[in-house]
Amino acid sequence: MKISFIGAGSVGFTQTLVRDILKVKKLQNIEISLHDISKKNLLMVAELIKRDISANNLPTKLSIDTSRKNSIKNSKYIINCVRVGGLEAFETDISIPLKYGIDQCVGDTICAGGIMYGQRNIPVILDFCKDIKKYAKKNALFLNYSNPMAMNTWAANAIGKVNTIGLCHGVQGGAKLIEDALSIPNGELNYSCSGINHMTWYLELKHKQKKITKEKLIKSLRKNPKFSRDEKVRIDVLDKFGFFSTESNGHLSEYLPWYRRTQKDVKKWSSLSNWIHGETGGYLRVCNEKRNWFDEDYPKYLKQSGIDLDNYKRSSEHGSYIIESIETGKKYRGHFNVINNNVIKNLDNDCVIESTGYVNSNGLKMIKGISLPVQCASLCRTSIDVQRMAVKAAISGDIELLKLSVLQDPLVSTICSSDEVWQMIDEMLLAQEKWLPQYKSKIKKIRQNLSTNSKRKYSKSVKGVKKKTKKITTKRSVMVEKEAFNL
Repeated sequence: MKISFIGAGSVGFTQTLVRDILKVKKLQNIEISLHDISKKNLLMVAELIKRDISANNLPTKLSIDTSRKNSIKNSKYIINCVRVGGLEAFETDISIPLKYGIDQCVGDTICAGGIMYGQRNIPVILDFCKDIKKYAKKNALFLNYSNPMAMNTWAANAIGKVNTIGLCHGVQGGAKLIEDALSIPNGELNYSCSGINHMTWYLELKHKQKKITKEKLIKSLRKNPKFSRDEKVRIDVLDKFGFFSTESNGHLSEYLPWYRRTQKDVKKWSSLSNWIHGETGGYLRVCNEKRNWFDEDYPKYLKQSGIDLDNYKRSSEHGSYIIESIETGKKYRGHFNVINNNVIKNLDNDCVIESTGYVNSNGLKMIKGISLPVQCASLCRTSIDVQRMAVKAAISGDIELLKLSVLQDPLVSTICSSDEVWQMIDEMLLAQEKWLPQYKSKIKKIRQNLSTNSKRKYSKSVKGVKKKTKKITTKRSVMVEKEAFNL
């Protein structure tokens, strides 16, 4: 059996996923193929994985390839960890909207930044799908870890026609937070979640068969000095909407504009104890600060032997568990991003939802017929409509539809006029031109128009609520998304 990683230069994340897979004895006699456009990154990651394989005397075959087609060939599972445009594009996802008053904490799923990220990723995702259908094993499974999760997964399934499951760790992270707040031993919380990625709702919470009420959870969160400081948005949403959200304080605030419409709001509802609690451009800051750590620390890693897998604690990432379940029949329960198809009754069937499912040798089966509370469904629908337009724009290169999707984003529409959105997206298209081939002809016209009238009409620049940034000593980036979440 062969497993391929696309974007395998994702350093720490790739190594973690591979270790998770090799922890399973029945998954050790396989081939792992690492693909990235950076040969240097590939060689560095491969060397560390080789050490793990050697230290445990495993029969695992490891290969690296800068050719995606060669890497995917005969693979049964393809794992995607790609960030198109890297930190260079990410910088403009945050900085340009900030000129127009749009203050994002993460900017990788929704708002102007997340929508533009999708425009860069989706065409590439569809190229992956073409190669999977042509070169991979028949009915190969595509496991997507890249954001914007819903848009990528939507495009891969509906347009790319490849069986794709979107994987995120937000549900697991939120569950651990609840356990900590209630002093429940790790792993003992029973829960069911449904919604859309980064706005999924804990519909049921139990410990030892006893229901955990809204009132009990609120009381515990407010009583805890750390949570009362860092999770103000999530606590307020729980109080007013009746359900706790899986997503972080900062990410959730991007979906609900009343928490980020002014700098006063951002300051009130955010905490600077950690970027994830609402800091302006917090995710970008952390990525920038950590982007050179691997280069600096790599010589030290080379002096170490590989990890002892017998003593390695498997991460909570879904990937290895899905593969193990399909290959061995061992049942696995998790929360997955898939096309709705009647999983959640009061959301559109064509959209991508995140909800409870089970995996065994027959594949993934989602629990169907779930109804979200009307107030939660309403919040989800608003973002789903934005996602639908953004996906169609990314595929067609329809610049007007792209602008309309941004205009109708909840946070953007609260802050910007239609004329401001049109100018902002023109600016973002110019800044990200090399990653947006579907808009090539439109960008040419935008540049021509600007050459005759270079004066910007609109600006309401804000500074944001930020921590001081650490000095960055190198320009080369090997940093990727998941590493920023190792808090």
